[in-house]
Amino acid sequence: MTKQAFVALVTCFNDDETINYQATRAQVRRQVAAGNNIMCAGTNGDFTALTYEEKVRLTEEVVDEVGGRVKVIVNAGMPATFETVKLAREFDRIGVDGIAVITPFFIACTQDGLVRHFSTVADAVKTPVYLYDIPARTQNHIEPDTARALAGHGNIAGIKDSGGAKETLEAYLQIANEVDGFEVYSGPDHLVLWALQNGAAGCISGLGNAMPDVLAGILKAFNAGDIVEAQKQQATFAAFRTDLYALGFAPAMVKRALYLQDASVGASRQPALLPNKAQDEQIAEILERYRLLQRL
Repeated sequence: MTKQAFVALVTCFNDDETINYQATRAQVRRQVAAGNNIMCAGTNGDFTALTYEEKVRLTEEVVDEVGGRVKVIVNAGMPATFETVKLAREFDRIGVDGIAVITPFFIACTQDGLVRHFSTVADAVKTPVYLYDIPARTQNHIEPDTARALAGHGNIAGIKDSGGAKETLEAYLQIANEVDGFEVYSGPDHLVLWALQNGAAGCISGLGNAMPDVLAGILKAFNAGDIVEAQKQQATFAAFRTDLYALGFAPAMVKRALYLQDASVGASRQPALLPNKAQDEQIAEILERYRLLQRL
């Protein structure tokens, strides 16, 4: 099976913090040109700062721009099952390839509660549903036994693991080996190649916003059986991640790095990063080191 890379696409904003849909479309074209699929309204897309109506229109714009050239997954996850189902039905209507559902955040969930939440969403739509585990942000973790139970649902197609622990990823991959049609996508950018080598269907990367060609290069080399080249590309990707993420909150650093490459993407609605000249200079130095400032 050909492995696939998705980029957790940033959402572009105007100076007044309204969504810049044309700039977002330009980022879609950039990723498609590199050979990457798209995930929108995810963590790197500022989904917690988007309104319901914006998520629907954003998805419509992305799907229209993609025009069937690559796959599109969109995140519908919200704390309440009711709103998650409502969003998922809209994305089902629009015609995406997959609906990701991040674990509920702010509230503490039992594992039984998570089974009910994800099953209810999967029951409500025809589009395949992907579990999305990122416990550092939501404080709710999909235990492997819970993932195994949900893998038996006819409309739950896989999981995105953004926990960062190899042990959990290995447990999810074991489920994929046991349950036909259940796919695992790795989120941590330093584990892309490792996950591919251990049976993952692909990756969903935030860092790929700033380094799309290298991300695509890992997948292209791996799919071609050129492990040496895949290792080379992964080493560059991992080193860039280490340097950039050392400066602050990872999604904010990615957005700022992309902003320094192309100011049309705008700032973030999130309060995690305010303009900081000294930090911008550090980010610019990293981009120059990896020859990224002149790519756009």
